[in-house]
Amino acid sequence: MSRRLVLVRHGQSEWNLKNLFTGWKDPDLTEKGVEEAKEAGRRLKAEGVNFDIAFTSKLIRAQRTNQLILSELGQRGVKTIEDEALNERDYGELTGLNKDEARKTWGEGRVLLWRRSYDVPPPGGESLKDTVARALPYFVREILPHVLSGRTTLVTAHGNSLRALIMTLERLTPDQLLKRELFTGAPVIYEMNADSTIASFRDLAGPATKKVQ
Repeated sequence: MSRRLVLVRHGQSEWNLKNLFTGWKDPDLTEKGVEEAKEAGRRLKAEGVNFDIAFTSKLIRAQRTNQLILSELGQRGVKTIEDEALNERDYGELTGLNKDEARKTWGEGRVLLWRRSYDVPPPGGESLKDTVARALPYFVREILPHVLSGRTTLVTAHGNSLRALIMTLERLTPDQLLKRELFTGAPVIYEMNADSTIASFRDLAGPATKKVQ
């Protein structure tokens, strides 16, 4: 039985382009982001991937990426479930600020701590640990059963909500998780064992197939 899970970070958004903290705000994809999403679909088509079900967040940049991928695959009719548990990390008072502006307001060291620490949230926002606490239970309860039953599953979401899933899937420590790069529009394909561990995974942004020991 094939137990395949594909994670895709959304394509470039309008606020990514402007170097703004985005969080739960809802900008659309840029032209580049649309092309990144289409290219993700083309890469998956070249891999022979066909989806049985898809999950995405409540934010348009992830939803459009999902739609564009499925369109490239000729699978626009695939059932897609949207849930805010897969939304990006909430950046609180940083939301909407240019990263340079944030450093001027709070200081470079403080902003770096909020961005790169695992468990220190920005004012009024979420830490990465908080995002894990919200996204991971949803994954285990709502998404994983489909994968383990043999349904090829697509999750199109955000850098930090996907890291929350990757932390468990790839058995990463918090420090390793902070260093895990996720490129916009680059699918990561996981092959899972019956006990929900990962047999192997491929990041289509890179050349290697990796086995989880």
